[in-house]
Amino acid sequence: MLEFSAFKANLALVEKRITDACEACGRNVESVSLLPVTKNHGVEAPTFASEAGLQAVGENRVQEAHAKRLATESLGLRWELIGHLQSNKAKEAVQVFDRIQSVDSLKLLKRLDRFAGEASKTLPILIQCNAGDDPNKYGFSVDAMEGAMEAVLDSKNLKVEGLMTIAPLDDAPEIARAAFDTLRLIRDQLEEKLDVSLPELSMGMTGDLEAAIQAGSTQIRVGTALYGQRDYT
Repeated sequence: MLEFSAFKANLALVEKRITDACEACGRNVESVSLLPVTKNHGVEAPTFASEAGLQAVGENRVQEAHAKRLATESLGLRWELIGHLQSNKAKEAVQVFDRIQSVDSLKLLKRLDRFAGEASKTLPILIQCNAGDDPNKYGFSVDAMEGAMEAVLDSKNLKVEGLMTIAPLDDAPEIARAAFDTLRLIRDQLEEKLDVSLPELSMGMTGDLEAAIQAGSTQIRVGTALYGQRDYT
């Protein structure tokens, strides 16, 4: 794990990229938040984020997040699930996370609603859309998004706060930008048609955050540029 001084230097570089991207398209930098992704890093990762003034972290796995949250509970961080969630882990996820971004199927949606009700809580969520039509990515198809949103609005214990997507893995920046533009358009259409507020557009990571910000992202999810390469051993 890198030292805190190195993390702070990395954070300054990422924040400058965000600032420059916002200035380039005339956006207020305050309209874009940074979510540090701590997957496969130790408890130092969320600790560094908190010490640097960041208030939330993103994790991909329920059990890994659970252990880190228990170890850092005094920091008061918000924990967001950004990775694919198997429906059989929905109950634990409801207990561990403050928001689940990766709601990608009706089955999962219904189980989260059920377990949130059993826990007597209202669970904030984002609907994940496969906006780039990538066969290797999870998420509702573009055509299925209206039905997914209607299902959330009919639920009793879920609060939808916006949409999330992961761009296709491609070296061409226009591929990512097209996916991000698609998500923003879907958001605008759903807000108008269903009379719902969807302020959060979680899209953009280390390699494509500029394109995401230009397309209207309100949250950038960054791991590698902050913490370095992850240890998968």
